[in-house]
Amino acid sequence: MPPSADIVRDLHKYEYTILYAIERLMKRYRWVPFDDLKRITRLSKSEMEYRLGELMDKDLISYNAVPYPGYALVFAGYDCLALHTLAGRKTISALGSLIGVGKESEVYEALGLGVIVLKFHRVGQHSFQSVRLKREYMTDESHCPWIFASTLSAEQEYEALCRLTGKVRVPVPIDRSRNTIAISYIPGVNLNQCTLEDPRPVYEELIQEMQKTYALGIIHADLSEYNVMVNEDHCWIIDWPQWVDISHPNADELIRRDVKTIVTFFNRKYRMAIDIEDALSAVCG
Repeated sequence: MPPSADIVRDLHKYEYTILYAIERLMKRYRWVPFDDLKRITRLSKSEMEYRLGELMDKDLISYNAVPYPGYALVFAGYDCLALHTLAGRKTISALGSLIGVGKESEVYEALGLGVIVLKFHRVGQHSFQSVRLKREYMTDESHCPWIFASTLSAEQEYEALCRLTGKVRVPVPIDRSRNTIAISYIPGVNLNQCTLEDPRPVYEELIQEMQKTYALGIIHADLSEYNVMVNEDHCWIIDWPQWVDISHPNADELIRRDVKTIVTFFNRKYRMAIDIEDALSAVCG
């Protein structure tokens, strides 16, 4: 989970200096050497040792002694930098409660200009190597720490939302910092968590939204009942970090998989008799 609002607010300026320095140096080192940190921060040895101890006590960084003494950000430390930046921009004023957990993200309510949502990307939390193989945006470099993979995932999702907002029912992108995106709050529940009295209008609207997305040159590439939000009026498509362009070499396979997953859900849960080929034709034209 991200650090508490108290930690973000009360962290000493030298501790922020060290966190920013570790972030910068992690592009070169898996474990940032003490001497390099001291050189960049220009803090005394005793101040460095004290502040590093404070950061470890707050679970914002980790320490490793092999093959040399070094330090690295953990998710909470990276989240702290994101929250510090978003608060500095006045995007958020308070962090609320946890409202959702995925394999590669945590989602919280927050206060900005009203209630908004913060999504913290957690790429590689369970299997970094499998993510490297599956994601187009992952670097080919041998050293790609999870913090930068998470940032790439957040950038990917934010780009999709910027391209789709106003044209497709998706959360409105508000701001982004590092692995964290701020988006509009969507009232409703996940499609998999509700029982619709009349599923046909929801299905038809979802197919229309998929068609609009495809016409804009985008394929969700991970669409299921778990990332569709519904309420009494409409449905929204959420969770876009895996999207691809329709020029992708596997585009036909990916759009067919998305359509098949949605059709299978409605056919199974609501005893509908939707033909996958008809649905695919409706989406792709």
